[in-house]
Formats: sequence, C-alpha cells, structure tokens
Amino acid sequence: MPLFDTHNTWAFVFGLMGNVISFAVFLSPVPTFYRVWKKKTTEGFQSLPYVVALFSATLWLYYATQKKDVFLLVTINSFGCFIETIYISIFLAYAPKKARMLTVKLLLLMNFGGFCLILLLCQFLAKGTTRAKIIGGICVGFSRTVIKTRSVEYMPFSLSLTLTISAVVWLLYGLALKDIYVAFPNVLGFALGALQMILYVVYKYCKTPPHLGEKEVEAAKLPEVSLDILKLGTVSSPEVRQANKCTCGNDRRPEVEDGQNAKNGKQSSSASPT
Repeated sequence: MPLFDTHNTWAFVFGLMGNVISFAVFLSPVPTFYRVWKKKTTEGFQSLPYVVALFSATLWLYYATQKKDVFLLVTINSFGCFIETIYISIFLAYAPKKARMLTVKLLLLMNFGGFCLILLLCQFLAKGTTRAKIIGGICVGFSRTVIKTRSVEYMPFSLSLTLTISAVVWLLYGLALKDIYVAFPNVLGFALGALQMILYVVYKYCKTPPHLGEKEVEAAKLPEVSLDILKLGTVSSPEVRQANKCTCGNDRRPEVEDGQNAKNGKQSSSASPT
C-alpha cells in the first residue's frame, strides 16, 4: 500500500498544505523556549497548553492507526508529539519545584493514565469502525479542551491568522476524506481564530486609548473655565459695579478727610502764639 493516497487528489493537496502550516504552528513557541533556556527560568508561564497539545497529538495518532489513507495525519501528529515532548522537557528542567511537580502530575494523569485507559477500553470493548468512531469522538471532545487553553488576550495576531488558516485547510482535508471527526474540530478552530482576529482589530483600532480620552475631556473643560474667569473679570452686573464704585469712594473719603484735618491742625498750631 503506498504511503500517500494520490487517488483523492484534493485530500492529498489539503493534507500536504495542512502539514506545512501545522509544522509552522508547532514551531511557534521556539522563541519562548529559547528564552527559557537562555535565562534558565520559565518566567512564570504554565505548561498546561503543551501537556494538552501532546495528549491531543497522541490521540490523533491512535485514531490514524484505525483509518486508511491518512498518512498525512500521521506525519504531522508524530512531529507534534516530538516537539511538544521537547518543550515539556525544557519546562521541567527550568521550572520552579511547584510548577515542575504539577506538570509531572498532569503528565501521569493525562498523558499516561488517561491514554492507557482509552487504549485498553477501545481495544477490548470496541472493534472495527465502532472503535474508530469512539476514538474520533474522544478526539473531537478533547479538541475543545485544546481550543480553551489558547489565550485570546495574549495570542499574537499573526499566530491567530495562522491557526485560522490551518483550521480551514484541515477542515477541507476532512471534507475531502468525508471524515467528520477530522472536519468538525476544525470548525471550532476556525470559529475561535476568527473571533480572536476580530477582537484584536476591535481592541487595537476601534478602542479609544484612556489617556487620549482624558485629554479630550480636559480640553473640553478649558473653554468653560476660561469663560467663567472672563465673566468674573469683565462681565459683572451693574449692581456689582455700583457697589465696587461706592466702596472705593467710601474707602478713599476718610483718607482725604484725615489728611485735611491733619493739615488744618498743623496750620492752627503754627498760627497760635508762643
């Protein structure tokens, strides 16, 4: 049996494209782990997405063994298992003790215990196409967990775009194979990727920065304050002007009278006999 099914041309084309794009997606955390290796610290990030991705790739490999003509599904998930194992190994080498112990527990519970349980149950309780359907259903259900581990807030736009394109390509691959278990998870992946890109555009280009809003508010207040000062300085009422005028006149009159009295007193003193 040939490795590649060239009878279904569209499945081969979409599967090959999916391998190339997914290969790039699997390599996207390389800068992060290079920084971890260089700084000798995990900088507080979690290992859960990589443990989940490893489990997902393992499940899809198991599913591929129950199907025919899905070699391209085997290749990409084999690479996924390999690269995710390297990521987790680097994390375990430089993570704090608490994070390291949590990662080991997740690996034992999920990747070892969970996979062994699924393997034993499917091998002994199901056969043929029924087994493939059960494994496919588990893969679909677990793909939702993989999607939930992605951060909408911190995922770069370029990675969101790549994941969306990857989901579209694998969706087309599943449709070409008429395999609902391959196609359906990528409908969810496409929906999430589209949502992430919409949120990115909305928050980056449509949201007014807080500091800009404050400046605009202050600028809007300035004319009102200036107008109030202008009113207080020049646009006073007639009563106020009259009061001011009277007050000023009354204030000066005692001063004039005191001065005249002092002058008259001086003249009287000089005119009196010695």
